[in-house]
Amino acid sequence: MSYSIDVYKEAFKQIEERRIKAESELLKRRESLYKECPRIKIIENQLAQISVKAGRAVLEGADVKVQLEKLKKSSLSLQDELNEILKSRGLPANYLDEWFECPKCEDTGNIDGKMCSCAKSLVRKISYERLNSISPLSLSTFESFSLQYYPEQKMEGSERTMRTFMEQTFRYCQKYADEFSMDSQSMVFQGGPGLGKTHLSLAIAQKAIEKGYGVIYVSAPKIVSQLEKEHFGGKYGEEGESEQLLIDCDLLILDDLGTEFQTKYSVTAIYDIINTRLLMSKPTIISTNLTIKEVQETYGSRVVSRVIGMLKRLEFVGNDIRQIKRRERKK
Repeated sequence: MSYSIDVYKEAFKQIEERRIKAESELLKRRESLYKECPRIKIIENQLAQISVKAGRAVLEGADVKVQLEKLKKSSLSLQDELNEILKSRGLPANYLDEWFECPKCEDTGNIDGKMCSCAKSLVRKISYERLNSISPLSLSTFESFSLQYYPEQKMEGSERTMRTFMEQTFRYCQKYADEFSMDSQSMVFQGGPGLGKTHLSLAIAQKAIEKGYGVIYVSAPKIVSQLEKEHFGGKYGEEGESEQLLIDCDLLILDDLGTEFQTKYSVTAIYDIINTRLLMSKPTIISTNLTIKEVQETYGSRVVSRVIGMLKRLEFVGNDIRQIKRRERKK
């Protein structure tokens, strides 16, 4: 896929900084070691001179084989001596080499004129971070989720209390996060505002990120605004860039579905993203305050059949926790 130019620039800027860092750290290691053991610097200079002599021998052409063999023996002897000095000091054999973050491309971002996999990963990571930065929310954890805010009141037509019901939901989300993989089922969190839907979806996101998965969390209003800016022009990235990232990421969390400004474009864009991910069997978590009837009125029956029909639905019950906490702070 195509990313905006500034994403590539940022990626290669970071790669350049890695290479400069590797060079700087090597210089520090050498200077420190030369002070402790001057013989090391002498050996390195002699090895460099041998390389020059080998080049001259090839150019001069006289007794090349004999000269190169003698130079090779001298070089091996010096290298053995250098390795023994490093070993005696408890240092690895590559201590006087540059330690690149990516040995394949040596922190250049390119291999034989093609972009290295490290650069591709960094471009993807930067794009995810920029898309995730649309939301000001920080990642929540399972540890910070409290069941005490859910009432011990029995649910209508059930012997279970709201707290017991939500404990079951909480445990399910914990298990889902612990076992998350690309085969994990997609889910829709449904219930009124302030019931913990965002908190638990972000807790799942954190666990998935810790496992190394590419996760994008977006609220529906923010991402619709971003998609519209890209679609209708402006300096907000290449057209289709954000949409493709939403489709390509390992886990997409679409929060607050139904709170975005409704247009023909927004409804189509949301549906296309959800539908494409489902067709590709990519895990998606959607949270909404809307009832099934309200989802159908807003997005139409085809969205209901895809979202409700194909995703596991977790219902959230209780009272608005944000209001409860607000009242507690006022006391």
